Amino acid sequence: MASEKVTSATFDSLVAHSDKPVLVDFWATWCGPCRALGPIVEEVSDEMADKINVLKCNVDDEADLATKFHIVSIPTLILFKDGQPVHTMVGNMPKAALIKEISENI
Repeated sequence: MASEKVTSATFDSLVAHSDKPVLVDFWATWCGPCRALGPIVEEVSDEMADKINVLKCNVDDEADLATKFHIVSIPTLILFKDGQPVHTMVGNMPKAALIKEISENI
C-alpha cells in the first residue's frame, strides 16, 4: 500500500483526527536522500500498518506545512500522536533504525 499524500487542506482530517499515530515524511523530488528513504518508508508503512498511518508531504507543493513544522532539512520524518508532533527524525536511515525510532515513540 502506498503512503497517502497530505496537503494543508487534508492535514487536520488525516493527522489531527487519526485514531493511530501518524508518521509524516517531508520530502522533495529533487532530494537524493529523500528518494533513497522513500522505499524504506513504504516498507515500514506496510509492515506497521496496524500501528501507524504513514503520509507523504512534498515540501515544494506544501511550503506552508513545511514552514509550520520548521522543516529546514529533508528528509524529515515527524511522528504525530493525537495531532501533536512527538518525535522528529532528520536524514536518511536504515529500515531497522526507523522502525526502532517509531516503536520507541508510539
